Amino acid sequence: MSELNTLRKAVDRLHERQDNRERHEEHQLILNWLTPVDMSTQQKDFINRRHEGTGLWLLDSKEFNGWVDRSKQILFCPGMPGAGKTVITSIVVDHLYNKFRNDPTVGIAYLYCNFRQQHEQKPTDLLLNLLKQLAQKQASMPESVKSLYECHRNKPSRPSLEEISKALYSVVAGYSRAFVIVDALDECQVSDGGRRRFLSEIFNLHTKTGANLFTTSRFIPEIEKEFKGCLSLEIRASNEDVKRYLDGHMSQLPSFVLANLDLQREIKTAIAQAVDGMYVSPYDIMENQVS
Repeated sequence: MSELNTLRKAVDRLHERQDNRERHEEHQLILNWLTPVDMSTQQKDFINRRHEGTGLWLLDSKEFNGWVDRSKQILFCPGMPGAGKTVITSIVVDHLYNKFRNDPTVGIAYLYCNFRQQHEQKPTDLLLNLLKQLAQKQASMPESVKSLYECHRNKPSRPSLEEISKALYSVVAGYSRAFVIVDALDECQVSDGGRRRFLSEIFNLHTKTGANLFTTSRFIPEIEKEFKGCLSLEIRASNEDVKRYLDGHMSQLPSFVLANLDLQREIKTAIAQAVDGMYVSPYDIMENQVS
């Protein structure tokens, strides 16, 4: 009898592993059907460009901490071209993942808009990516996402904006808190009212689910108007961040500079003032300073 029980338990474990494997395969199939685009690749690339210690001015700011600590908050972070908005965004994403790594009830999703990829970043594409990120963190595929897949899997059609939004609201509602981060709204598709529709949808998501929104953009009046009254913090490369960046590149300078600490400090101070809040190739300026 004991041998029979052992055999039954082994068979049950085998069936369980098979069921888990099939669920995982179905899970991946649905996620890839939503969108093949994987934002985590871009996140890894951008966060790897960060120089250690940079971006702390934002993480330590009262605006950012108020946004993280309270639900239903929007933080709009405009900045001039070259201010480092995308790297700052990757720092925010990294910070949130580290802060809530042991809390599966907190959902985090992010987007990096890019004008060179506008053909694949229509409002439906962007919302599907948010849906994919939030669904893949669940232990099992949310029923709303399964239903969306079943409705279209054998048809040439793709989900409508309304269908995606409905599923997104449902998935976000399954979390105790949710954070949505969108970098470079100014690079979002403008043709056919794409950016306006996308903005409308993420504002609706915030209103209906209480999700926190973090967004960056260049100074575009049309976009700034949409965030009037929201928490706002301009992104500028701080002098300390620029100096940290330069510290990491000092080894590339001529030996006479490396041998003179006073000259190095003078160069870093002059460059930090010259770039005026921008990260546009301070090393090029550094070369000009010593040439």
